[in-house]
Amino acid sequence: MDFVIRNASLPDGRRNIDIAIDGGTIAAVAERLPLQGAREFDAEGDLVTPPFVDAHFHMDATLSVGLPRVNASGTLLEGISLWGELKPSLTQDALIERAMQYCDWAVARGLLAIRSHVDICDDRLLAVEALLEVKRRVAPYLDLQLVAFPQDGILRSPGAFANLKRAIGMGVDVVGGIPHFERTMQEGAASVKLLCKYAAEQGLRVDMHCDESDDPLSRHIETLAYETQRLGLQGRVAGSHLTSMHSMDNYYVSKLLPLIAEAGVAAIANPLINITLQGRHDSYPKRRGMTRVPELMAAGVDVAFGHDCVMDPWYSLGSADMLEVAHMGLHVAQMTGQEAMHRCFLAVTETPANILGLTGYGIAPGCHADLVLLDAGSTVEAIRLRAARRLVMRRGAVVSEAPRASATLNLPGRPGQTGFRLGR
Repeated sequence: MDFVIRNASLPDGRRNIDIAIDGGTIAAVAERLPLQGAREFDAEGDLVTPPFVDAHFHMDATLSVGLPRVNASGTLLEGISLWGELKPSLTQDALIERAMQYCDWAVARGLLAIRSHVDICDDRLLAVEALLEVKRRVAPYLDLQLVAFPQDGILRSPGAFANLKRAIGMGVDVVGGIPHFERTMQEGAASVKLLCKYAAEQGLRVDMHCDESDDPLSRHIETLAYETQRLGLQGRVAGSHLTSMHSMDNYYVSKLLPLIAEAGVAAIANPLINITLQGRHDSYPKRRGMTRVPELMAAGVDVAFGHDCVMDPWYSLGSADMLEVAHMGLHVAQMTGQEAMHRCFLAVTETPANILGLTGYGIAPGCHADLVLLDAGSTVEAIRLRAARRLVMRRGAVVSEAPRASATLNLPGRPGQTGFRLGR
């Protein structure tokens, strides 16, 4: 074997597991494998997981914080306005440089698959060309899936639909939309129908910014679920944000949840951004902002968490750490039971991998040898610590390494060093 990891813990709870890797593929997974590796690594009981997956991001805007000015109010609408101010001065070189730096951060965090929305409302399609070049460059070590996103509205922005079709023709993967940003509810519903029809004709996936609002009457997810079922798009459609669901009455939601589940529509929440941008018109009591994650999960809907923004016009924080996203998600959703916290870990690994349609993902013979070794013994501990990534592997090659998290102490009568794991 090329590489054997010994004594690993796995996300499903198995312990003392060996993982044999050959030719960039997982060859065997079992206790005490009688195989030798050209290189061997003792995990010492630490958690080995498939890579993190970000189901919702905006790479064309990332690391642009402060350009052309900072978001003084910190609101969604000022962020959209700021992005409109920034677009005319964008250059391909700057877009590529910032995106490449972010991808470096992502690899170091064990984040090896990202679905990024790219604005197509600029007739130059500058950002589309830039991110297609980034996609080409990072392909050996990171899966980058692009969504044609009409930031200013597919019907509201002149030429947006033509631009979207051009972007798809250039190699963008997924059809996007933003129905709640159209001028009327009727136009929003019409945009959903138009975009889903186009996706069905082209055999494409759909991922719409949907109902990113505190308005309980913003109900475009209902139209999205209906069109998904009508057009046979089950399993290929995601609604991102869905924050209006936190304001809807329970009776309506009791109808809506089964509709989403029956249509096979996935939900993508963005905990860091939803909790920051929503509820801005509330004094107290103040709404949390995030969609109904545990209720959607209980209804059988695939729910993933996305990072959404890192150091851009909408959010000046972030560092490509999907464990930070899961950490915020479980707090906002009050998912602090053991199984619930584990499901939050799956919301940044297995579930988004399924939503993106990734093949060869997982820890089983025949899967790609894309693995992350964490300084943690379980999924819950990994979230608690935002654990250091001791090893990150892509197709069996180590692409990033980091030491365990520890501190040197100078305290009377106490050990000279401490980590942050109970009993270690």
